Formats: sequence, structure tokens, C-alpha cells
Amino acid sequence: MTQDHPFAQYVRILGKGPKMWRDMTFDEARAAMNMVLSGEVEPLQLGAFLLLLRRKGETGEELAGMVAAARDHFLEENITAEVDFDWPSYADRHRQQPWFILSAILLADQGYKVLMHGIEGYVDGYAPTRPGLAVFGIPEATSLPDAAARLGGSNLVYLGLENFCPSVQALFELRPLLGVRTAVNTFGRDINPFRAPYQLQGVFHPPYKALHLGTVRALDQPNSLIFKGGGGEVQRNPMKPVLADALVDGEMVVQEWPAMTEENVYKWREEDLAPDQLLRLWRGELDLPVPILAVIGTLAFALRQAEPTLAVCETEARAREVWESRDKNRFG
Repeated sequence: MTQDHPFAQYVRILGKGPKMWRDMTFDEARAAMNMVLSGEVEPLQLGAFLLLLRRKGETGEELAGMVAAARDHFLEENITAEVDFDWPSYADRHRQQPWFILSAILLADQGYKVLMHGIEGYVDGYAPTRPGLAVFGIPEATSLPDAAARLGGSNLVYLGLENFCPSVQALFELRPLLGVRTAVNTFGRDINPFRAPYQLQGVFHPPYKALHLGTVRALDQPNSLIFKGGGGEVQRNPMKPVLADALVDGEMVVQEWPAMTEENVYKWREEDLAPDQLLRLWRGELDLPVPILAVIGTLAFALRQAEPTLAVCETEARAREVWESRDKNRFG
């Protein structure tokens, strides 16, 4: 080969010497990821690109460009739906119950349209999102048009990433080969396929809050709440105070949420991971005060996004009322 591969320019940007490499612009990141998702990149280049990005640390502009590229590669284009909340679920190894599913159900019960989307995650020895949704009969859409149609009759719908953007799904499958998470584990959460005005983000590590904030700002997302979530999901830990980075009508704010209980010990990773545990908590058959507070607290995060003038105590009181007034016999 006597001429550089077209993708080599993007590897070069990231891989030059210590004083010569630089971050990519939004347009460069979009163009690079478009090539990746179109299958125009050699495996060697792809591995180098993803690992160089990880080593230097992605920027919000870069991740936003990658989100734009992902949207360019949806299987169906120009599909719209009236959605209020975008709820990503992209943690691949749930070592604790996805109690946030109950929060999403309660949010939908308040009349909000909620799209939850994500990856399947590991199953054996874990508690992924999809089996938890199944025990409640939450519809799982097979495509973007199917999700749009189902949202016409249901306020909570789930859509697997492989059913609307399989080229991005394929990047998640590289983790066992590379041994580390890559940029897709971050930008995948920000795809927001129906451009919902409200978006919730639970991250693994606090430093990722600023990164997601930069990403959604670059994407002109009007409202977003980003916090350290249990297991990297949109699930509040009620035993700890929370500093959430937020966009409220496009303005950056930091929201302070105090701990909801004086209890400071709960062994999340020793939970029974059977999906029916979620149903049992809904029915009131389990006495688990901390997970119950996690459900209430996560719901409060969402409710305050929709009504930002409410005080923290008012929002949590409303969320508690919603939980306590639920129909315990509703699900079979």
C-alpha cells in the first residue's frame, strides 16, 4: 500500500507524538465514527482508534460527534414519536437489581411518555434490565417505527440498541477483545433516538458526569440530569448525598440532593438477582427499605426535571406519595 488509508488521518490526529496529538472536532469525530459504522475501517485501525481515544480521554465535542454519527446510522430514518423522557440502560454487568424499572413504571403512570433503550448485558450471574421489564409485561419494541407505534398506547416502552442501530451495538461487542470499555460505552447512552426533551443519565464514575454534560450541551439537549448511579444505571443510592450535574432549559446547574436515610449499610451486591424480586417489591411482599428509597429517589429525580421549580423535599414527598398509592395488585 503506497497511499494512506482514508481513516488514517483520524488515527494520526490522536496518535501523533506527545506534543503533536490533539482532540478531534465535532465534525472530525462524526466523520470518523461514520466510517467506523459504515464498515470502512480496518480492524487494526478500529482498535487503535478506540484505544487512543480511551488513553487520552474523550471530550464532549468528540462524543457528541459520535452520537450524531450513530443517528446517521439508524436503520429507519425520520421516525418521530412524542416522548417526554429518554431513559438509557447501558450498563453491561448488573451485580444488583435494576430497581429503577419500578421508578420508570411510576413515572409513566404519571402520564409521561418514557422510552428506555439499551443493550442486553451479561445474563448468567447478573440481573440485566430486559428480564426485569419482562416480569411487568413492559412492551419491547422491535424497531424505531414499532417503538413509535407502541408509545401511542403505552407510556413505557423498551427498545434494544440492536433493533435500531446494530452498527453501534457491534462496538459494544468489542469489549471482550479489547479488555476495556471504549467510547461507545459513553456515547451510546446519549443517543436519545426520539430527541426526548428530558434525559436521565446514571454513570459509573463521577468524572463522567462532566463528560456527559459536555456531550449533551453540544447536542443541544435542553434538559438532562446526570449523576453517579447504582451499577452505572439511572438508580439513586438513597444512603448518600448526590451532586447531580444538570441542564435545565439549556442552563447548567448543580443540584444538591441530601441522603434520604441515616442507614449507611446495604449490601447491593448480595441481593437475590431473580427478576421476580422486582415484582415482589412492587406487591409489597419484600421489606427492603433501602431499595424502596432508591425507587422513590430515582422517581424524584425525574419528576423534578419536569417541574424544576419544585424544592427537593417537595419532589421527594410527591414521589413517595406516588409509590405508596400504587396499585400493588396491578401486575398479575
